[in-house]
Amino acid sequence: MAPSQQAKSSKSARGLLTGLAVAACLFASAPGVRAQAPAKQPAAPQATPKTAPQAPVQAAPQAVPGFWDPRRRPERPDLSRLTVIRFLTETDYPPFNYTGADGNPAGFNVDLARSLCEEIKVTCTVQMRRFETLVDALTSNRGDAVIASMAVSPQLRARVDFTDPYYRVPARFASRKDAVMPEIRPEYLEGKKVGVIAGSAHEAYLKAMFTDAELHAYPNDDALRAALRKGEVDFIFGDAISLAFWINGTDSGDCCAFSGGPFVESRFFGEGIGIAVRKGNDVLRQALNWALFRVWEKGRYTDLWLRYFSVSPF
Repeated sequence: MAPSQQAKSSKSARGLLTGLAVAACLFASAPGVRAQAPAKQPAAPQATPKTAPQAPVQAAPQAVPGFWDPRRRPERPDLSRLTVIRFLTETDYPPFNYTGADGNPAGFNVDLARSLCEEIKVTCTVQMRRFETLVDALTSNRGDAVIASMAVSPQLRARVDFTDPYYRVPARFASRKDAVMPEIRPEYLEGKKVGVIAGSAHEAYLKAMFTDAELHAYPNDDALRAALRKGEVDFIFGDAISLAFWINGTDSGDCCAFSGGPFVESRFFGEGIGIAVRKGNDVLRQALNWALFRVWEKGRYTDLWLRYFSVSPF
């Protein structure tokens, strides 16, 4: 599978934050790989890349993932050396980043960047660029930080430094609504037909852990999801954020739902999604880590998550 395909492969409920230490994206085989997420799938209902996603009406409280340990509160760094943060993000990756109706950058990543600047109390700018140009722009000092659903990988760590993860992407199974299973274990899927993207980390995981399932490999998400809608497979397995948007969007035809909970093997699904800074820029990296914790601690991260994700990937 091509690197770009791998890449395309992000109100107050603080008490629901679970501190899940989940893992993220597919292994990165190219220098720049974004998180696998619903890049070209419909965003929240009634939202398009040109309109901000609307806050969903929640039928029941949604569990919001927390990626910070309240027992490991970071110390407030010296912020006096920071006067402006020039964020870079991608042009068209809804709902994480896209051009808003007013022509300005919008999306989950953009709103989070602005919240971090408010917490640090510095001026913040956000510039949109093509994804494949972001790392070069950062290393050549055309920006200070990249917040673009960028998957942390050993290849990227050789070029840039990263903050702590600010979101992660678990893997999950989806099934037709009349066959939902509350829990999934390898023995439960013996002889079941399970669809997965050929060559993906999800396929490698199934081959290693679900050895008695009957695997069916598909070339892309559209073919995979169509197979589930038509009943050609019993389950499909993939990144949970992308699946959450599909399940809640019009393309699914209200056919399907999650089965079982998240799978979080970091050996297969990577390190997480971080904010990239130039090598050695510890002042900014530590400031962003501190601000991320504060935004989460105050419940603002929860508000932001619920605004953009109407079906929980967890």
